[in-house]
Amino acid sequence: MGKVTGGDDAIENLGIDICATWAAIQGLHDSFRNVCNANRVLVICDEHHHAAVSAAWGSSADSAFTDARYVLVLTGTPIRSDRQKSIWLAYDDEGEINHPPEGTYTLSYGDAVDLEYCRPVAFHRHEGHFTVDLEAGQQVHVSSTQAAQLPDTLRRVPGLQRALDFYKLACTPQYEPGQRTPLATGYQATMVEWASRKLDDLRLRMPNAGGLVIAPTIEMAEYMMELIEMMEGETPYLVHSQMKNPEGKIQAFRNTDRRWIVSVAMITEGVDIKRLRVLLYLPNALTELSFRQAIGRVVRSNGPEDDTRAYVVMPSFDVLEEFARRVEEEMSANARREESPSKTKRCPSCTAEAPLGATFCEVCGFEFPKAAPRLKPCPECQTLNPMSAKSCGTCGASFATPFTLTLEEALRTGAIVRGMDVDEETVQQGESMAPSFRRKLLNSGDAKLVKFVSTWPEETWATIKNIIDDEKG
Repeated sequence: MGKVTGGDDAIENLGIDICATWAAIQGLHDSFRNVCNANRVLVICDEHHHAAVSAAWGSSADSAFTDARYVLVLTGTPIRSDRQKSIWLAYDDEGEINHPPEGTYTLSYGDAVDLEYCRPVAFHRHEGHFTVDLEAGQQVHVSSTQAAQLPDTLRRVPGLQRALDFYKLACTPQYEPGQRTPLATGYQATMVEWASRKLDDLRLRMPNAGGLVIAPTIEMAEYMMELIEMMEGETPYLVHSQMKNPEGKIQAFRNTDRRWIVSVAMITEGVDIKRLRVLLYLPNALTELSFRQAIGRVVRSNGPEDDTRAYVVMPSFDVLEEFARRVEEEMSANARREESPSKTKRCPSCTAEAPLGATFCEVCGFEFPKAAPRLKPCPECQTLNPMSAKSCGTCGASFATPFTLTLEEALRTGAIVRGMDVDEETVQQGESMAPSFRRKLLNSGDAKLVKFVSTWPEETWATIKNIIDDEKG
C-alpha cells in the first residue's frame, strides 16, 4: 500500500505511514479494519493526545483499528489541557491515567540528549532595568529583581502594578523618539544582539543553522522582524494565523539557509525544522508545557555529525527561570557543561573542516564570510569583554542597560481604562471595530443608546461584544 497524507499526526501501521486527520481515517476506515483483522497488526499512534474519546479523530481511529492486537502510544502531553480522555488508555476515578507501569516508558529530555536524539540546550537569562517616566517628572524603576514601586497617587489604579511588571515591559516594543523605527538600543535589541552573535558561532559548525523568535502578538512579531532586519540586513520569515499560507512559509524556511523566522503560535508541537538552534523566547503563554514545546523546536539532532548546542534567549523572569532550571536538572553533568569553543569550522559547500581563521576552504575553494567581532566594549573604561559578560572584567561596571519608556508606551501591552485592566489583544480588537460600531450606533437614531454607549471606552468594546456573543452561544 502507498502513503496517504493529510495532516501532522501520523499513524504508522506496519510500514504504512498515514497522516491521520479525521478525513483520511474516514476514507480508509473499512480497508484498515480488514487489514487489522487479517494480520493482527501493531498500530503506532504518534501525538496520541489528539485522539480524544469524544472527538471525531479519536472515535474514528478507535473504530478503524478496534481489532488491532497491539497499540503503541506516543505523546509528549498525555494529559490533555481540557482533561478529556484519550482512546486506548485506562483512567482512574479522578481522571488520571491508570496505565500499568510495565506498559509505560518515559523518555525525558535528559535521556534524549544522552541517547543523541536531541542536542543539549543552554539558557541565557537576559537582564534589564526599565525606567518608566510618569507625570510631573516621577519615575518608576523595574527590573527582574525589583518590582515597580508606585507613588501613592497611582497605587489605587487597578491593574497598573501588573501592567508594569518586568515581563510585560520586556514584551513592549520600543521605538526611536517620534518614529516607528525600532529602537536599536532597546531591551529587545540587546536580546537580538546576543542571539545573533550566538547564531554566528553556531554557523561555524552548522552553516545553515537558524533562529526562531516566538512572539506574544502579531504586533510584537512584526516589530521583531523589523528589528532583526535593521540589525542584520536580512529580512526574517514571519508566520502567524492571520496571514495566507503560513505553512508554506514554514516549509520554505525549512528548505533555505535563511537565518531567522518569527512566529506567533505557529511553530509549536509537531513542527520539525532540524536546523533551528537559537530560540528568542517572548511568548504569550507562560506555562511549562509551552516552554518545553518551544525548546523542542531547537534541540532536534541533525544527524550523527551534529556537535552543536541549542540556545534559548529569554527575559530573566522568575517563572521562565524556574522552567529552565527543571530542564537543566534533567540533563547529565556532561550535557550541561559548556564545551570549549571549536578550533575549526565546517565548509558549507563541502563540509570539510578548516581553521577558524581560514578565509577559504582548501578542499573546494569556498570563500568564508568575514566573521563579525564577538566582543563588546565597556562603556566606562572601553575594555573589550565577552558578549556574555554581565559586568566589565576590568572596572566592574555593570552591563545591565537601563531602558526608558513613557507610561503610555508601557501600557501598550494592555490598557488601564477607567479602572479596568484590558489585555493588548482586546485593546486592538476594540480599536479596530470602533469606527464601524460608532457609525452603526449613530445611524440607529436611538438617543438614549448613543448617550449610554458613549460612556464606554473604545478599548472595552471588544469585551462587550465577546460577552454578547457568549450569551448568543
